[in-house]
Amino acid sequence: MPVLFVSHGAPTLPLEPGNTGSAWRKLGEQMPKPSSILMISAHWESRIPTVSRAVHPETIHDFSGFPAELYTLQYPAPGAPEMAQSAALALQQAGIPAQLDDKHGLDHGAWVPLSLMYPRADIPVAQLSLQPDKDPAWHIALGKALRPLREQGVLIVGSGSITHNLRALFKHPQSAPAPEWVTEFCDWMAEKIEAGDMDELSDYRVRAPHAVQNHPTDEHLLPLFVALGAAEKSDSVRHLNRVMTYGLLAMDAWLFDPVQEPDLTSPLSIVF
Repeated sequence: MPVLFVSHGAPTLPLEPGNTGSAWRKLGEQMPKPSSILMISAHWESRIPTVSRAVHPETIHDFSGFPAELYTLQYPAPGAPEMAQSAALALQQAGIPAQLDDKHGLDHGAWVPLSLMYPRADIPVAQLSLQPDKDPAWHIALGKALRPLREQGVLIVGSGSITHNLRALFKHPQSAPAPEWVTEFCDWMAEKIEAGDMDELSDYRVRAPHAVQNHPTDEHLLPLFVALGAAEKSDSVRHLNRVMTYGLLAMDAWLFDPVQEPDLTSPLSIVF
Protein backbone atom coordinates (compact mmCIF):
# COMPACT_ATOMS: atom_id res chain seq x y z
CA MET A 1 0.00 0.00 0.00
CA PRO A 2 1.03 3.61 -0.40
CA VAL A 3 1.68 5.90 2.56
CA LEU A 4 -0.20 9.17 2.87
CA PHE A 5 0.12 12.44 4.72
CA VAL A 6 -2.84 14.84 4.70
CA SER A 7 -3.43 18.24 6.21
CA HIS A 8 -6.84 17.68 7.79
CA GLY A 9 -7.83 21.34 8.12
CA ALA A 10 -10.71 22.61 10.22
CA PRO A 11 -13.32 20.19 11.65
CA THR A 12 -15.89 21.85 9.38
CA LEU A 13 -14.33 20.34 6.25
CA PRO A 14 -17.11 17.72 5.87
CA LEU A 15 -19.68 20.54 5.86
CA GLU A 16 -17.63 22.78 3.54
CA PRO A 17 -15.54 20.33 1.52
CA GLY A 18 -14.65 22.63 -1.38
CA ASN A 19 -11.65 21.69 -3.51
CA THR A 20 -9.96 19.80 -0.69
CA GLY A 21 -12.98 17.58 -0.12
CA SER A 22 -13.10 16.81 -3.85
CA ALA A 23 -9.39 16.01 -3.78
CA TRP A 24 -9.75 13.59 -0.87
CA ARG A 25 -12.70 11.83 -2.54
CA LYS A 26 -10.75 11.41 -5.77
CA LEU A 27 -7.73 10.14 -3.87
CA GLY A 28 -9.80 7.51 -2.07
CA GLU A 29 -11.26 6.35 -5.39
CA GLN A 30 -7.90 6.09 -7.15
CA MET A 31 -5.80 4.34 -4.51
CA PRO A 32 -6.05 0.57 -4.07
CA LYS A 33 -8.55 -0.33 -1.36
CA PRO A 34 -6.70 -1.05 1.89
CA SER A 35 -7.39 -4.02 4.13
CA SER A 36 -7.35 -1.57 7.05
CA ILE A 37 -6.13 1.93 7.89
CA LEU A 38 -3.70 3.06 10.58
CA MET A 39 -4.25 6.75 11.36
CA ILE A 40 -1.62 8.87 13.09
CA SER A 41 -3.44 12.05 14.08
CA ALA A 42 -2.09 15.25 15.59
CA HIS A 43 -4.92 15.05 18.13
CA TRP A 44 -3.91 11.96 20.09
CA GLU A 45 -0.82 12.28 22.27
CA SER A 46 0.63 9.95 24.88
CA ARG A 47 3.94 9.32 26.60
CA ILE A 48 4.25 5.81 25.14
CA PRO A 49 3.14 4.93 21.58
CA THR A 50 -0.39 3.61 21.97
CA VAL A 51 -2.48 1.79 19.39
CA SER A 52 -6.24 1.69 19.71
CA ARG A 53 -7.79 -1.73 19.20
CA ALA A 54 -11.36 -0.59 19.85
CA VAL A 55 -13.77 -2.91 18.04
CA HIS A 56 -16.29 -0.13 17.42
CA PRO A 57 -14.34 3.16 17.67
CA GLU A 58 -16.52 6.10 18.58
CA THR A 59 -16.55 9.31 16.55
CA ILE A 60 -14.89 11.86 18.85
CA HIS A 61 -16.03 15.47 18.51
CA ASP A 62 -12.94 16.94 20.11
CA PHE A 63 -13.69 20.61 19.43
CA SER A 64 -16.10 23.33 20.49
CA GLY A 65 -17.78 26.42 19.10
CA PHE A 66 -18.74 24.97 15.73
CA PRO A 67 -22.19 24.58 14.07
CA ALA A 68 -24.50 22.12 15.81
CA GLU A 69 -24.75 20.03 12.65
CA LEU A 70 -21.09 19.09 12.97
CA TYR A 71 -21.70 17.33 16.29
CA THR A 72 -24.27 15.01 14.69
CA LEU A 73 -21.80 13.62 12.16
CA GLN A 74 -20.69 10.06 12.75
CA TYR A 75 -18.04 7.92 11.09
CA PRO A 76 -19.05 4.38 12.08
CA ALA A 77 -16.07 2.51 10.62
CA PRO A 78 -15.24 -0.81 12.28
CA GLY A 79 -12.13 -1.06 14.38
CA ALA A 80 -9.05 -3.05 13.41
CA PRO A 81 -7.99 -4.83 16.61
CA GLU A 82 -5.84 -7.47 14.88
CA MET A 83 -3.99 -4.86 12.85
CA ALA A 84 -3.57 -2.76 16.01
CA GLN A 85 -1.88 -5.70 17.70
CA SER A 86 0.36 -6.19 14.67
CA ALA A 87 1.31 -2.51 14.77
CA ALA A 88 2.17 -2.65 18.47
CA LEU A 89 4.21 -5.81 17.90
CA ALA A 90 6.10 -4.20 15.00
CA LEU A 91 7.03 -1.28 17.22
CA GLN A 92 8.14 -3.55 20.05
CA GLN A 93 10.25 -5.65 17.69
CA ALA A 94 12.00 -2.44 16.60
CA GLY A 95 12.83 -1.66 20.22
CA ILE A 96 10.10 0.96 20.60
CA PRO A 97 7.86 0.57 23.65
CA ALA A 98 4.20 0.29 22.71
CA GLN A 99 0.89 -0.42 24.37
CA LEU A 100 -2.71 -1.09 23.35
CA ASP A 101 -5.86 0.81 24.26
CA ASP A 102 -9.31 -0.79 24.05
CA LYS A 103 -11.42 2.38 24.13
CA HIS A 104 -9.90 5.25 22.14
CA GLY A 105 -12.04 6.22 19.17
CA LEU A 106 -11.42 8.36 16.09
CA ASP A 107 -10.66 12.03 16.73
CA HIS A 108 -11.36 14.65 14.08
CA GLY A 109 -7.84 14.35 12.71
CA ALA A 110 -8.84 10.82 11.73
CA TRP A 111 -12.53 10.84 10.87
CA VAL A 112 -12.66 14.18 9.03
CA PRO A 113 -10.35 13.16 6.15
CA LEU A 114 -11.56 9.56 6.20
CA SER A 115 -15.21 10.63 5.88
CA LEU A 116 -14.27 12.28 2.59
CA MET A 117 -11.86 9.62 1.31
CA TYR A 118 -13.95 6.61 2.29
CA PRO A 119 -17.50 7.87 2.91
CA ARG A 120 -18.95 4.35 3.22
CA ALA A 121 -16.97 3.86 6.45
CA ASP A 122 -16.46 0.23 5.52
CA ILE A 123 -12.69 -0.06 6.04
CA PRO A 124 -11.42 -1.03 9.53
CA VAL A 125 -9.50 1.75 11.25
CA ALA A 126 -7.12 2.00 14.20
CA GLN A 127 -5.21 4.99 15.57
CA LEU A 128 -1.65 5.37 16.80
CA SER A 129 -0.70 8.16 19.22
CA LEU A 130 2.10 10.71 18.94
CA GLN A 131 4.72 11.51 21.55
CA PRO A 132 4.90 15.33 21.84
CA ASP A 133 8.01 15.14 24.02
CA LYS A 134 9.89 13.31 21.26
CA ASP A 135 11.53 14.89 18.22
CA PRO A 136 10.95 14.33 14.47
CA ALA A 137 13.71 11.70 14.33
CA TRP A 138 11.80 9.60 16.90
CA HIS A 139 8.68 9.77 14.76
CA ILE A 140 10.60 8.85 11.61
CA ALA A 141 11.84 5.75 13.46
CA LEU A 142 8.26 5.05 14.49
CA GLY A 143 7.21 5.10 10.85
CA LYS A 144 10.09 2.85 9.78
CA ALA A 145 9.01 0.25 12.31
CA LEU A 146 5.52 0.25 10.77
CA ARG A 147 6.68 -0.44 7.20
CA PRO A 148 5.83 -4.18 7.34
CA LEU A 149 2.16 -3.28 7.72
CA ARG A 150 2.15 -1.97 4.16
CA GLU A 151 2.78 -5.51 2.90
CA GLN A 152 -0.38 -6.57 4.74
CA GLY A 153 -2.51 -4.08 2.82
CA VAL A 154 -2.56 -1.46 5.57
CA LEU A 155 -2.79 2.18 4.52
CA ILE A 156 -0.68 4.30 6.89
CA VAL A 157 -1.98 7.86 7.08
CA GLY A 158 -0.38 10.76 8.91
CA SER A 159 -2.96 13.48 9.54
CA GLY A 160 -1.82 16.91 10.67
CA SER A 161 -1.08 20.21 8.95
CA ILE A 162 1.81 21.66 6.97
CA THR A 163 1.19 25.00 8.72
CA HIS A 164 -0.56 25.46 12.06
CA ASN A 165 -0.43 28.82 13.80
CA LEU A 166 -4.02 29.35 14.93
CA ARG A 167 -3.30 32.58 16.77
CA ALA A 168 -1.96 34.15 13.59
CA LEU A 169 -4.78 32.60 11.55
CA PHE A 170 -7.49 34.32 13.58
CA LYS A 171 -5.81 37.69 12.98
CA HIS A 172 -5.17 37.23 9.26
CA PRO A 173 -7.91 38.28 6.77
CA GLN A 174 -9.20 35.09 5.17
CA SER A 175 -9.33 36.68 1.72
CA ALA A 176 -5.77 38.01 1.89
CA PRO A 177 -2.91 36.09 0.26
CA ALA A 178 -0.69 34.00 2.48
CA PRO A 179 2.31 35.99 3.75
CA GLU A 180 5.88 35.10 2.82
CA TRP A 181 6.54 33.49 6.20
CA VAL A 182 3.95 30.86 5.26
CA THR A 183 4.79 30.37 1.59
CA GLU A 184 8.54 30.23 2.16
CA PHE A 185 8.10 27.55 4.80
CA CYS A 186 5.77 25.50 2.56
CA ASP A 187 8.21 25.77 -0.36
CA TRP A 188 11.12 24.64 1.84
CA MET A 189 9.16 21.66 3.14
CA ALA A 190 8.15 20.65 -0.40
CA GLU A 191 11.73 20.85 -1.63
CA LYS A 192 13.11 18.72 1.20
CA ILE A 193 10.34 16.12 1.04
CA GLU A 194 10.77 15.69 -2.70
CA ALA A 195 14.54 15.35 -2.18
CA GLY A 196 14.08 12.87 0.68
CA ASP A 197 16.41 14.98 2.81
CA MET A 198 15.73 13.48 6.22
CA ASP A 199 18.60 15.32 7.91
CA GLU A 200 17.19 18.71 6.98
CA LEU A 201 13.62 17.68 7.73
CA SER A 202 14.50 16.20 11.12
CA ASP A 203 16.05 19.52 12.10
CA TYR A 204 13.35 21.65 10.48
CA ARG A 205 12.80 23.85 13.53
CA VAL A 206 16.35 25.15 13.13
CA ARG A 207 16.87 24.92 9.37
CA ALA A 208 13.49 25.75 7.81
CA PRO A 209 12.56 29.41 7.27
CA HIS A 210 9.97 30.67 9.76
CA ALA A 211 9.56 27.18 11.24
CA VAL A 212 8.55 28.22 14.75
CA GLN A 213 6.21 30.89 13.41
CA ASN A 214 4.38 28.26 11.36
CA HIS A 215 4.48 25.68 14.15
CA PRO A 216 4.63 27.23 17.64
CA THR A 217 4.34 23.60 18.75
CA ASP A 218 5.04 20.79 16.33
CA GLU A 219 2.34 18.19 17.04
CA HIS A 220 0.62 18.99 13.72
CA LEU A 221 3.78 18.25 11.76
CA LEU A 222 4.79 15.08 13.64
CA PRO A 223 2.37 12.86 11.65
CA LEU A 224 4.31 13.85 8.52
CA PHE A 225 7.48 12.40 10.01
CA VAL A 226 5.74 9.10 10.75
CA ALA A 227 4.64 8.99 7.10
CA LEU A 228 8.16 9.83 5.93
CA GLY A 229 9.54 6.99 8.02
CA ALA A 230 6.97 4.51 6.70
CA ALA A 231 7.81 5.46 3.11
CA GLU A 232 10.57 3.65 1.21
CA LYS A 233 13.30 5.44 -0.75
CA SER A 234 12.03 3.69 -3.87
CA ASP A 235 8.51 5.11 -3.51
CA SER A 236 7.37 7.75 -5.96
CA VAL A 237 6.59 11.02 -4.19
CA ARG A 238 3.59 13.10 -5.13
CA HIS A 239 2.80 16.53 -3.73
CA LEU A 240 -0.99 16.85 -3.67
CA ASN A 241 -3.61 19.49 -2.98
CA ARG A 242 -1.59 22.69 -2.82
CA VAL A 243 -4.50 24.63 -1.35
CA MET A 244 -4.42 27.46 1.21
CA THR A 245 -7.48 27.93 3.43
CA TYR A 246 -8.34 30.73 5.85
CA GLY A 247 -5.40 32.69 4.49
CA LEU A 248 -2.76 30.77 6.48
CA LEU A 249 -3.75 27.10 6.76
CA ALA A 250 -1.97 25.04 4.11
CA MET A 251 -3.83 21.90 3.03
CA ASP A 252 -0.93 20.13 1.31
CA ALA A 253 -0.84 16.35 1.14
CA TRP A 254 1.87 13.88 0.16
CA LEU A 255 1.50 10.44 -1.37
CA PHE A 256 4.34 7.92 -1.24
CA ASP A 257 3.48 5.21 -3.76
CA PRO A 258 5.45 1.96 -4.25
CA VAL A 259 3.80 0.96 -7.51
CA GLN A 260 3.24 3.86 -9.87
CA GLU A 261 2.06 7.42 -9.88
CA PRO A 262 -1.73 7.45 -10.20
CA ASP A 263 -3.44 9.92 -12.48
CA LEU A 264 -3.97 12.53 -9.79
CA THR A 265 -4.95 15.51 -11.89
CA SER A 266 -7.02 18.61 -11.07
CA PRO A 267 -8.04 19.55 -8.43
CA LEU A 268 -5.24 17.71 -6.62
CA SER A 269 -2.48 19.64 -8.36
CA ILE A 270 -4.14 23.04 -8.42
CA VAL A 271 -2.38 25.82 -6.53
CA PHE A 272 -4.67 28.35 -4.86
